[in-house]
Amino acid sequence: MKKLLIVSIISVSLISCDVLKTVATEVATDVLSTPTSTEAAGGLKDALKQGFGNGVNVLSAAGGFNKNSAIRILLPSDAQKIADKLRSLGMGTQVDNVINKLNEGAEAAVLTAKPIFMDAVTNMSFTDAMGILTGGKGAATSYLKQNTTTALTNAFKPKIQESLDKVGFTANWADLVNIYNKNPLITNKLNPDLNGYVTEKALVALFNKVEEEENAIRENPAKRATDLMVKAFKYADSKKI
Repeated sequence: MKKLLIVSIISVSLISCDVLKTVATEVATDVLSTPTSTEAAGGLKDALKQGFGNGVNVLSAAGGFNKNSAIRILLPSDAQKIADKLRSLGMGTQVDNVINKLNEGAEAAVLTAKPIFMDAVTNMSFTDAMGILTGGKGAATSYLKQNTTTALTNAFKPKIQESLDKVGFTANWADLVNIYNKNPLITNKLNPDLNGYVTEKALVALFNKVEEEENAIRENPAKRATDLMVKAFKYADSKKI
């Protein structure tokens, strides 16, 4: 009877040990799968650097805008009236040259985005990082839009202006638009600020590309190039509804 009791006690003890080990393993696994604040922020920052780095590299390359029909910047629809008139006067080459310079200006402007994005990422708080990490598609891009659009606009405009000035376009365009607008028969006035128009188009293309890169990282684990990214986004995956 005593032997039976001892055997029973040993069996219970062994079972209890196994249960405890299982629980301990599960707890440890859970702890390991949850990134620390440093890891979460680091993984997200790695992803942002990769995302906007790739986006900037693609768009700032020669032909990044000019050779991509989906984002190539054309003249505003209302300005097309003037362009059509110029073409009818045999100035089609000049019009095409202006459009090329608009896009070259956008390509040059995009290069200025990297340090501005880096500054926004560096100053990101832990609360921001965790919210973005688990915020789903486009969350990181939305953060960048909110925190960099003004600085990017200020950085883009001089580059685009420089490109326009190379073809002597700015002054001539403003004069032409002002003459057009003075016509009493014209009710829809044109905006002579083509720089602002191109800047806006360039920003839209840039943020769309960054969001595309961000979402690729969220959807495809193979895109997660660092250990911190792997851990951070594995955690984010576990929080999906």
